Amino acid sequence: MIRGRLTVGMVVGCTVTPLFDALAAFHRSHPGVEISLLEDNSDRLIEGVGDGTIDLALVGTASAAPQGLDTLTIISERLVVAVPAGHPLAERERLRLRDLAAYPIVCMPPGTGLRTVFDQACAAQQLQPVIALQATAADAIADLAARGLAVGILSASMAARYRDRLIARTVEDLAAPALLALICKNPRSPAVRELLVHSRQAFTAPDGRQAAARLR
Repeated sequence: MIRGRLTVGMVVGCTVTPLFDALAAFHRSHPGVEISLLEDNSDRLIEGVGDGTIDLALVGTASAAPQGLDTLTIISERLVVAVPAGHPLAERERLRLRDLAAYPIVCMPPGTGLRTVFDQACAAQQLQPVIALQATAADAIADLAARGLAVGILSASMAARYRDRLIARTVEDLAAPALLALICKNPRSPAVRELLVHSRQAFTAPDGRQAAARLR
């Protein structure tokens, strides 16, 4: 039986029932391991895994493999623009990043995977959109966008949850995916290795598809 302590990080505002399932299954199998769970922005979680203060973390990232860390990708999907019916962008079938320049943006804050992907795409074209509003929860971004306060930037799966009040449009030059991934530095640690086993099981549905989780 494994004993010791395991520190697990989770990106702030992320709804990740499969991770909780994995932690519960791990606890049942190894009750001698004390589990600590903390929330933070992805960039700080990556730093914590890198310096060894966090054993394993679920993060949003723009990179398939943060340097020096082992990575298990859970979700990979592109970002979309989310606007209410009647918004000028809702009437357009084809959008490019420069088309967003005339509108304020509501997005997740720096340090999250979605924001990193968006910022990198804009920087590559030397665009500086106005980030008027920031929120860590998809519900808040959707609510603000639905009220017409700003154009929402969400992942495709997030936007699908709000199709009753928002119209999602893909952006042709915002194709780089945002990722939700489990990262660790020492996969040979017995506790980390066992938690990864439970995580793979929890995040994979019986038919082989990835279980639901929401990207941040």
